[in-house]
Amino acid sequence: MDAARLIEATRHALAQCKSLPEIVAEAWQAQALVEAVGTRLAVSGPPVVRAEAVGLSEAGKRGCGSLHLPGQSTGDIRAARLSAIRDPRCVLLQLGGLLGESGVALVGVAVAAEEEGLYWQCIEAIDAADESGDRVAGILRRLALPERGGAPGD
Repeated sequence: MDAARLIEATRHALAQCKSLPEIVAEAWQAQALVEAVGTRLAVSGPPVVRAEAVGLSEAGKRGCGSLHLPGQSTGDIRAARLSAIRDPRCVLLQLGGLLGESGVALVGVAVAAEEEGLYWQCIEAIDAADESGDRVAGILRRLALPERGGAPGD
């Protein structure tokens, strides 16, 4: 499945969440998408972004680790269905939007959390979403640079 469709499905699922555990699960799905998109771009994306895409994948992996989801099976992971990234720039813009929405939703969970463990889990996940968003923005900047010039100081 195309990355843009997976991101849209995750945005829709996040918007439909009615409980704190559902929000945490969808934030986890968003980080799994970050990891999958980063891995795909690192392997077969535009050469100018491959090195930064490795960092994006690692950030997504850390984000998944900060959100503990016991009982999650690989069949439940939307990102496992990723088969193509047709337009990297468009996908990265959408992914950045999803990360922003996920971060806002996690702030709501943290504020409403009655147990300290869930609160700190959300804080770590918010940090991970922010880091992933920064990495997405970096890759978008790299894509915007002229091919021959590269980044200043390269």
